[in-house]
Amino acid sequence: MVLWVFGYGSLIWKVGFSYDERVVGYIKGYKRVFYQGSTNHRGTPQHPGRTLTLEPLEDAICQWGAAYRVSGRENEQRVLSYLEVREKNHDLRAYLDVYMDSSSTEPAVSGALVFIATKDKK
Repeated sequence: MVLWVFGYGSLIWKVGFSYDERVVGYIKGYKRVFYQGSTNHRGTPQHPGRTLTLEPLEDAICQWGAAYRVSGRENEQRVLSYLEVREKNHDLRAYLDVYMDSSSTEPAVSGALVFIATKDKK
């Protein structure tokens, strides 16, 4: 099995890990929102900074993002360890299809790993 990771926020421009292929595309059924409270790089415990997360919404499209193919068991483990720290406020790991062309019904990437945090509107 090959690991694909989909980034919809800072992973688009600041990946932070090595990858073999990058596919620009979108995911369905979610919208991008600044609902996640974070003290990592911004904010304070009393006033967390806002960072992106995803909110499920029927018929929504989160465009655009990037999917990264990571191969090699050792590199996959390194990337997953890195992402667990970077995405430390996530509550959910989802495996979603990534589409490149709005006219296509077939995904360009099947089952890309996406980190999602619970909505926090403090």
